[in-house]
Formats: sequence, structure tokens, C-alpha cells
Amino acid sequence: MRYLTSGESHGPQLTTIIEGLPAGMPLTKEDIDFELARRQKGYGRGRRMQIETDQATILSGVRHGLTLGSPIAISVENKDWTHWTKVMGISPLEEGQEEEIKRKVTRPRPGHADLVGGIKYGHRDMRNVLERSSARETTVRVAAGAVAKKLLSLLGIEVAGHVLEIGGIRAKTPEYPSLKGLKEKTENSPVRCYDKEAEVKMMEAIDQAKKDGDSIGGIVEVIVEGLPSGIGSYVHYDRKLDAKIASAMISINAFKGVEFGLGFEMARKPGSQVHDEIIWAEENGYRRKTNRLGGFEGGMTTGMPIVVRGVMKPIPTLYKPLQSVDIESKEPFTASIERSDSCAVPAASVVAEAVVAWEVASAIVNQYYSDRFSTLKELIEQEKLNGRSF
Repeated sequence: MRYLTSGESHGPQLTTIIEGLPAGMPLTKEDIDFELARRQKGYGRGRRMQIETDQATILSGVRHGLTLGSPIAISVENKDWTHWTKVMGISPLEEGQEEEIKRKVTRPRPGHADLVGGIKYGHRDMRNVLERSSARETTVRVAAGAVAKKLLSLLGIEVAGHVLEIGGIRAKTPEYPSLKGLKEKTENSPVRCYDKEAEVKMMEAIDQAKKDGDSIGGIVEVIVEGLPSGIGSYVHYDRKLDAKIASAMISINAFKGVEFGLGFEMARKPGSQVHDEIIWAEENGYRRKTNRLGGFEGGMTTGMPIVVRGVMKPIPTLYKPLQSVDIESKEPFTASIERSDSCAVPAASVVAEAVVAWEVASAIVNQYYSDRFSTLKELIEQEKLNGRSF
């Protein structure tokens, strides 16, 4: 199972093509639109979210609410395109038109792909770089993740993301009886935080950053429950599921670190306080007393919840811009300003859910017979039983 995305931030639309999904799986436009709406919410979002009301158009691969087994194409219209038709037009420029095209970017912004991308591809107008490297691309990654989340939910596997930290304000570790309880609290939080006391302080920090013309980052956590043990592999490095999830998380715009379970805290503890002891009971089969390793051993799921966290740096587009150098004149300037958020951590937790869900769903589809969804579901149900009786 794989997907590609295409599109620019101010182009006509964003598109993803998904290949390898089983046939006969229920899927509707509403499944995708729900997740797209979640991505657009969150305290600290900028003006772009007031322009766009993201909705998916399924162009292929689904008939009468069921997947066909053929590639699924999904598009999301950029409503802001109407203001950018000349700047981002597809047709070649005619003589004299170049002077009409405004918003040429020759001043790379620190922390962005602008300068390095311009050097790599030879773009003298770095708008060619920033249009694609923009976090707007995560819109269709969330669309692909919505499809993956639907598959997982139908297999009895649930995914939830939430915010642990913003601007140095750390929430208490959530205590919840189930992911449903966690979702109920975080979906009603402007910053997707379980801890109401921390929520207020996070919002105050976002307000202060906006007032200062600055930005702040944070930490998000994704939890996956209901997996059988043995998803992934110890046989090859590129089949280890935790490695794939780590790669997917770090690919999210502005993410700079990933950890599972106790994460970097493991470096400060003895082995007896890190590894999860194994127990067995007739009703549940093999279990772990703890989940310090975050649901993985040897690159494979243990049957315990996957717990993965990602660190998001502050967004580098600032209204208090940093110094840069004009690539044409080589003179110092303050970096140009594009529309931006003062904090996108709440939205990033939704993107993190999507990429984690995709990697888990992809690993399942690749590991088991998956031409037909009904057969895949039977296999996963049997695999969960096998883990108890081994």
C-alpha cells in the first residue's frame, strides 16, 4: 500500500493517489471530510484557515460506497487559488508578462526550505520551493490518513492523537479508561489537550507569541490500540514498523524529534526500569505489566498500545522576521512574510494521527492477504486470537 501527493499551496488543488487498498471496504467522502475539518481547527491558526473549507472529492477507486481495489484518487480544492491565478498560472508567460507577476521571492526565510531548495533545483524565484514545501501539503496526507483510519477502525483498531506540550507548558499525563475517553476530552479542547488547567496556560502562551510576532512549538502524542502482536518484522531494517512510524513522523513539516514509550528518558534509567515484564492469563493470553517500550519489541508490535511522540519546532515564518540575504543583490534583509500560524501544534497532532495510521494500516495490508477486505478482517481477528493461545 502506498500513496503520492501533488499540488502547490496556492495552486488549483491538492491531490493524493492511494494504491493497494483492499476491495470491498466501506469508504465515503464524509469519512475524509471529517478528518480534514479536524486538521483546520486549533487555537493559534492563521488567516488561511478562514479562507479554506477543505472538502474531499473522490475521483476514482470507489463505487457505491465500497472500494474497488483499484487506485483511489482524492482531490481537495484550494479556494485561495482564485487570487493566485496569474502568480501560479500553468501556461508559459508571454512577452512582457513577467513584469506583471508579483510576489517573487528572492529573500529566503530562515528555517524554511527556501534557500536550500532554490540551490538544489536552480530556482531564482524561491516561490517555486515554498509553494510545495508548505505545510498545506499535509491536507492530502490527512486525507490519505483518513482512509487508513477507516480501514483500521473496521478492524477494531483505534487511533488518537493529542497535545502534551506547547511553548514549554506540559500537560499532566492523561489517565483515561479508553481512547474513546481521551478523544471526547481532546476533541472539545481548542488545543487538543486532555489537561484543562494546562489548556488555559497553553492558550495564553499562544496569545503572547502572537502579540510578540513570534511562534511556539510543542509535543504531540499518538496512541494506537487494538493491534495484534507481530505487525512489522525483525528480519530486515526497512520492515521494522517503529522505524517506519518514526520516519513518517519526522517527515511532517517542522517535526524534529520522535520517541516511543519512555523515549529519551530510557537513557537515564537502568534496564530493570525500562523493559516490560511478560505475563500470561487464560482470558487475555500474553500481556505486559507495563508499556515502557511504547508497544514495540524488535520492530514488531507487542499487542500493547503503540505510544509515539513527536516534537514540533516553532513555525519559522514570523511576523518579527529574522535576518536573511537577498539572493539577487546579496544584501542583508529581514525575511519576507507569508501568511502563517503562531502555533500549529494542535493541527499537527491530527497530521501525526494520519501518518501513524497510514504506516500501521500499510504494514497490516502488506503482511496479510488483502485483496478482499472481508478476508483481511477475518485474518486479523484470527491473529488476535492466536496471540492469546500461542
